[in-house]
Amino acid sequence: MDLALKDIRRHLGKFLATIAGVAMLLAIVLVMNGIYRGNIEDGVWLIENMGTDLWVVERGRGGPFNEPSRMPPDSHKSVAATPGVASASPLVLYTAQREIGGASQQFTVIGFDVFGGAGGPGRLVQGRSITAPRYEMVADAKLGLRLGSRVSLGGDAYTVVGLTRGAVDSGGNPLVYLSLPDAQKVQYEQDDRALTAARAANLQRLLRAGYSEEQAARLLPLLSGGTPGINAVLVRLMPGADPQAVARHIRDWLYFNVYTTEEERRLMLEGRLSRMSSVLGLFRSLLVMVSIVIIALIVYVLTIEKIKSIATLKLIGAPNRVIVQLILTQSLLLTLASFALAYGLRALIAPGFPRTLAFSPQETAVTFAVMLLGGLVASFMAIWHALRTPPQLALGG
Repeated sequence: MDLALKDIRRHLGKFLATIAGVAMLLAIVLVMNGIYRGNIEDGVWLIENMGTDLWVVERGRGGPFNEPSRMPPDSHKSVAATPGVASASPLVLYTAQREIGGASQQFTVIGFDVFGGAGGPGRLVQGRSITAPRYEMVADAKLGLRLGSRVSLGGDAYTVVGLTRGAVDSGGNPLVYLSLPDAQKVQYEQDDRALTAARAANLQRLLRAGYSEEQAARLLPLLSGGTPGINAVLVRLMPGADPQAVARHIRDWLYFNVYTTEEERRLMLEGRLSRMSSVLGLFRSLLVMVSIVIIALIVYVLTIEKIKSIATLKLIGAPNRVIVQLILTQSLLLTLASFALAYGLRALIAPGFPRTLAFSPQETAVTFAVMLLGGLVASFMAIWHALRTPPQLALGG
C-alpha cells in the first residue's frame, strides 16, 4: 500500500487527470441509467396519476396514449349508467405546439371535468387546481410560466392558477390542464379565414347540387364541423364491483374498448416506450462495456510505464506479493475515486437536465459492482504481464 501511494504522489498530476477522464465517462453511464429509468417513469406516470379503475376508449383502438381515440361527446353518460360504475369522467388529451412565453413550445393538453371528474392535475407545487368552468389553466413549470400569467390559446386568454413540477407525458413534454370545454375549443377551433373559405366551398357545392340559395343557407350548418368529441372515459368503480364484469358489459353493450390501469400501463410499456427503452438500454450496455475496456487499458498502460521499476523490484528480491499489491491498489483507487467523482458529477447534471432522470439505488449499485469487477479484471491482466517481466530488464536487457 505504501509503495502504491508513493508512486501516486510521484505522478499525482497524471493520476488525477486520469481519474477526471474516467469519472466523466462513468458520469455519462450513470446519467444514461437515469434517462433509461426516467423514460419509463415519465411514460407510466400519467396513467398511474389519473386515479381511475378503467379506461374506456374507441373500439379497436389502443388509445388514448398509443394512438388517437375519438368518442361521441356524451359517451361518458352511457358508461356511467353501466352496473358497477360509480362515476365516469370524460377526458380530452392531445399534443399541441403554440407560442408560450415568447417561444414556440410543445406540450400536451389534458381536458377534464373540473367539477369532481377524474384526470385532474398531479404534482401541484404552487397555486390550486382549476375551479372555474372556463379560462383557467394549470401548467407545468417547464413551460416557464408563473402564477397569474396570461396565456393566449386560440382566440382566448387563459389565467395560470396552478403550477406543477415533473408533470409530463411519455415524450417528456410538459402537461397543460384545461377544463373540458376549453380543451375542446382549443383543439377544434379553426382560423376565421379557414372557416370562411370552408363555408364558401360548401355553399358552392350545394348550389351545384341544384339547391336554391335559401335552401343552401339552411343546409350549410349541417356541413360544418361536428360537435367536438372526447378521447377517453375514466371510470371509477363501486366498492366490491368486479372490474372484468364491468369491462365486459361495456364492450358488449356500448361497443367500446376497455382497459384496466395495469393493462393500459402494459400497452404503454409494450407500445410507445418499447422501442425507446430498447435503444436506451443498448446504449447503456455499450457505455458500460466501453468504460470497462478504457479502465482496463488505463491500468495496463500505467503498469507498462513502470515496468522497469517492477523489474528492479524483482531484481532486488521483492516478493511477487509486493508487485501484485502495487498494481491492485492503484487499480482499485482509480476505479473507486473515478466512480465517487462520477457520482458527484451526476448530482450536478441532474437538476438542469431537460428530461426526467430517475435513479434507482439498485441500478447504481449494479453499475458500481460491474465497474469494480472491470477494474479487478484489468488489474489481473496487468499483474499477469508484470509477473512475466524478467529481472534483467532493469539492467537494460
